Amino acid sequence: MAQMTVHTLVVDSAGQPVLVLRPMAEGSGPTVLLPIWIGPAEAAAILVALEASPVPARPMSYDLMARLLEASRASVVRVEVSRIEQGTFFAVLTLDTPDGTREIDARPSDSIALAVRVGAPIFVADDVLEVAGVRPEEAGDGDQESEMAAFHEFLEGVDPDDFRG
Repeated sequence: MAQMTVHTLVVDSAGQPVLVLRPMAEGSGPTVLLPIWIGPAEAAAILVALEASPVPARPMSYDLMARLLEASRASVVRVEVSRIEQGTFFAVLTLDTPDGTREIDARPSDSIALAVRVGAPIFVADDVLEVAGVRPEEAGDGDQESEMAAFHEFLEGVDPDDFRG
């Protein structure tokens, strides 16, 4: 299980938003990036949270979820991208509630949009990283800029169906 952070949001060659997760702790080997294709609404919600944009008077769905959890005296303990089946990612949202710990099945995009708002950690199962993780070819000195250039080149030629089993 690897703790991850939202590295970036990009758009692939077909115009689809791609959420890119990166490990919190850098290892000694090449960086593993996890691309997850998401919907435009979820991408916008994650971007708003990442940029710490002010919450409008009428909250977005994820802001409402955070407020409902707070009003219920519950909190998000963690988000885990738990598995991938036929190219579809699955997540588990772990909550701490007055009645104990609860795990809820959820889409990764929804879970991550909520986690970014409430500061909850994001984890990815090792087998998910093994199947869907991308190791950009390190060009030159292996700096972040060259890694992202290699990753963008990868996105130009990849299709989400490439990850279906």
